[in-house]
Amino acid sequence: MKIKEILTVLEEMAPLAYAESFDNVGLLVGNKEENCSGVLVCHDALEAVIDEAIAKKCNLVVCFHPILFSGLKKITGKNYVERSIIKAIKNDIAIYAVHTALDNHKNGVNKIFCDALGLIDIKILIPKLNFIQKLVTFSTPENAEKVRTALFQAGAGTIGNYENCSFNSMGTGTYQGTEHSNPVIGARNEFVQAEEIKIEVTFEKHLQRQILNALFENHIYEEVAYEIYDLQNSHQNIGLGMIGELPEEMDETSFLQLVKTKMKADGIRHSAFLNKKIKKVAVLGGSGSEAIGKAIHAGADAFLTADLKYHQFYEAENQLLLADIGHFESERYTKNYIVDYLKKKMPNFAIILSEENTNPVKYL
Repeated sequence: MKIKEILTVLEEMAPLAYAESFDNVGLLVGNKEENCSGVLVCHDALEAVIDEAIAKKCNLVVCFHPILFSGLKKITGKNYVERSIIKAIKNDIAIYAVHTALDNHKNGVNKIFCDALGLIDIKILIPKLNFIQKLVTFSTPENAEKVRTALFQAGAGTIGNYENCSFNSMGTGTYQGTEHSNPVIGARNEFVQAEEIKIEVTFEKHLQRQILNALFENHIYEEVAYEIYDLQNSHQNIGLGMIGELPEEMDETSFLQLVKTKMKADGIRHSAFLNKKIKKVAVLGGSGSEAIGKAIHAGADAFLTADLKYHQFYEAENQLLLADIGHFESERYTKNYIVDYLKKKMPNFAIILSEENTNPVKYL
């Protein structure tokens, strides 16, 4: 199996288009055309992890955090990033990162976080904006169903929990072909008025090329009329963070103890107790201070995230319990999810969970 075949599976799990614009996801090091001897899945592709990959004969390392985040002007081995990259290149090891592509997926980091805590009735906390487009096209009544079905199969027409969504309206189209045309209806230089169906479907913008290919391959017209619009609608199933509910409300101390146990956190920093029950809980794995206001607005009783600064605890505004459980801890089970996903898709291939604990934060 070539590395590129595994990358296809990884992109099905976490489409790179879902990633935030600041991020660096996908294949960071290596040649996708090489044969793959095995996959090592880790949280951070540190030098020790590269050593582990060498020992276990894995030439593809799949990491959550991208080891290459900012641009490098020199690679001299002076820091941990450069040493990892040098060792990977010397040993023909490819490195692939998922990061916010999986953060934003409805089954990704924050769903894993919620599941670990036993939250129910979960939904995206900050739905992704500027990610939906609309296609408008026109076809004959006889050809409309074929076009519509092809568009659905290419990924168009999904809205929230509904699939095969479209709007269709009848009208009259006009055209007149030149002497170089080859019209399906009418003749060259003839002014034609034909009954047409207007088809409208929405789709995730990264699917545009395959949507248009489906349109052109299944439309009977020589020249296909179509329009594409960017929509301002938020995407219900893609975005940062999640919010859900505990099966039973808990007092604040018991809730934090639950979090500490389930997420294997050695310590939790939190805002002042409000002496209120915890039922509705918002989570955002990794650095999530930007979502404090969103959690309050969503009516959360508690918001769990990481990397909070001193003054950011004030932003709880005595409206919720704000807790920093640790960056690594909030994403702890992500690599297990990736391994399980790959094993399910490629049951006969070597998929190995790294044994290295790459959490740089220690507690006394």
